Amino acid sequence: MKPSQSLQTLNAMIRADLIRRYPDLPQEYITFTPMKANSANELTKAVIKFIRISGGQAERISVTGRTINTRKTYTDILGHRKTIGSVKYIPSAMTKGSADISATIQGKSIKIEIKWGKDRQSPAQAKYQAEIEKAGGIYLIIHTFDEFYEWYTAIDFK
Repeated sequence: MKPSQSLQTLNAMIRADLIRRYPDLPQEYITFTPMKANSANELTKAVIKFIRISGGQAERISVTGRTINTRKTYTDILGHRKTIGSVKYIPSAMTKGSADISATIQGKSIKIEIKWGKDRQSPAQAKYQAEIEKAGGIYLIIHTFDEFYEWYTAIDFK
């Protein structure tokens, strides 16, 4: 499947950026893996890459906690395998409902929630959106790279 026009534009921007950063390297040797937007993870990467190449700042925000596994398996003197210890889940200290991407574009605070397929906004995410908008920030829910690109090219940041 051929990438959309907006993804082709992003890939051209990436190539131009590589040429600019490595002027002594012959262009035929500059290679990269073209960006795709065929999953939530790939869409998130594409949006962040586009913002960064366009002169903005963007970072991925992870609100998931972490698992600590202290289990150890050993064999006792009789040859029986035993497991001791436990698995604990440590919740994140991040704000519940935080967007997937936090960005600053031309001085504006932008929060971007990536939704893929049938994924929908949770009540915690809706509350977070209201807080961001009340504070004067911009909150986007993005389903495709085309949708993000269309918003970016249409917005006047002044």
